[in-house]
Amino acid sequence: MARFVGALDQGTTSTRFILFDRDCGIAAMDQREHEQINPRAGWVEHDASEIWRRAREVIDGALADAGAGAGDVAAIGITNQRETAVVWDRASGEPIHNAIVWQDTRTDRLVRELAGEQGIDRLRERTGLPLSTYFSGPKVSWLLDHVEGARGRAENGELAFGTMDTWLLWNLTGGRDGGIHATDVTNASRTLLMDLERLAWHEPSLDLIGVPRALLPEIRSSSEVYGELAGTAAGARPVAGILGDQQAALFGQACFAPGEGKNTYGTGSFLLVNTGERIVRADGLLTSVAYRIGAQPPRYALEGSIAVTGAAVQWLRDRLGVIRSAAEVEELARSVEDNGGVYFVPAFSGLFAPHWRDDARGVIVGLTAYAGAGHIARAALEATAWQSREVLDAVNAVAQAPFVELRVDGGMTGDELLMQFQADVLGVPVIRPVVSETTALGAAFAAGLAVGFWASEEDLRERWREDRRWEPNMDGARREREYARWKQAVERSLGWVEREREDPAPGPA
Repeated sequence: MARFVGALDQGTTSTRFILFDRDCGIAAMDQREHEQINPRAGWVEHDASEIWRRAREVIDGALADAGAGAGDVAAIGITNQRETAVVWDRASGEPIHNAIVWQDTRTDRLVRELAGEQGIDRLRERTGLPLSTYFSGPKVSWLLDHVEGARGRAENGELAFGTMDTWLLWNLTGGRDGGIHATDVTNASRTLLMDLERLAWHEPSLDLIGVPRALLPEIRSSSEVYGELAGTAAGARPVAGILGDQQAALFGQACFAPGEGKNTYGTGSFLLVNTGERIVRADGLLTSVAYRIGAQPPRYALEGSIAVTGAAVQWLRDRLGVIRSAAEVEELARSVEDNGGVYFVPAFSGLFAPHWRDDARGVIVGLTAYAGAGHIARAALEATAWQSREVLDAVNAVAQAPFVELRVDGGMTGDELLMQFQADVLGVPVIRPVVSETTALGAAFAAGLAVGFWASEEDLRERWREDRRWEPNMDGARREREYARWKQAVERSLGWVEREREDPAPGPA
């Protein structure tokens, strides 16, 4: 009898494979980083072939560590960085260009052209999304227009597009020798190309953005058998679950009922709230598919995507050199009693939810001669919490009932100072689960349900366990006073790129 379900978790900076037992314990894990490629300012790329190599390595590595053979793994699920786009040759299996990562902003001019006089929300009624550099549809169009001959080859059916789940599924199930070209509803809902109600590719969106239908994968549910794994130590086991990383975390946090939500703290942060079978739209938030289990009706979610949270800590480490490791930021922030009046808006490549301003850039305001590295470190952590507060306010504006608690996951939840401040500024309890790898766990849940490893969503809910809870203890008046100062700081970050373009270039032309 199979002992494990595996989850292939393909993230922005690394790929890992985790084996979970029936009680959601981690039996083994292997993880490998991949190169971050930055050809120009604002451009972010990944080598998709390298990511596929890392995927094979981590699967074989975790299986070896667990001493697991083919019969020990019931199924494998995939979760992935969602909006990153790769286009490859169906015959050779080779990408035509590096993958364009979700953080990349090279399509800003194209997005403005697509918005035209109708504005960025012209596709929102059908797709749930505003036109933005964030989503993969414009990235695909850019690739077709900038790789010689690509558009014609795409229209002839010679090329294939996918987000990272599709690329991995195709390779895992045989690649050019019969690989399955499919995606699930959660990833498809992040392309700007899918009709939220019909769960099918939206032809007017394809026409507007310039993506040929022949390029696209089949859209399937988040929990079903897509095909058999081939060419790894796991043997021929079913690949049976796919969820975009943030929906996977929602699922792994057992947020199955309308109104339940989670926040994942990683490179960016992503707050999702389950809205059940209702498609809910809200100013400043994204509407996506939360998940679909087999033939059941889809469940939807409201999402607030924050571009920079953990990345601000990395910036303190890699660019300013005020810390040697990300873990040191809490100690540095605790070296001062408060932020000293310093606010840090880390809009390195614009602001995502709820502002959606590509013209914003990062600012540190409130500096005096008194301010030091500790105040800046504390302001960087507090920025994560304040951005989450902005998103939660937008959720509460359309929610049928106020938000009562927030389940959290991701690397930054180990920062006790941040988690307490998050509870303080939200005014609700913040709860961390025992199993912190909720993204991978959600993919494992989806795969396990498809093959009967777990019986039902109620079975999964019973296996979720609370590890730590932070209760709010900040005075309400202070909370609102500091929130008002944060919003002032945000205002100062807006419009910077427009002003920069109007300024004459220094020196000779």
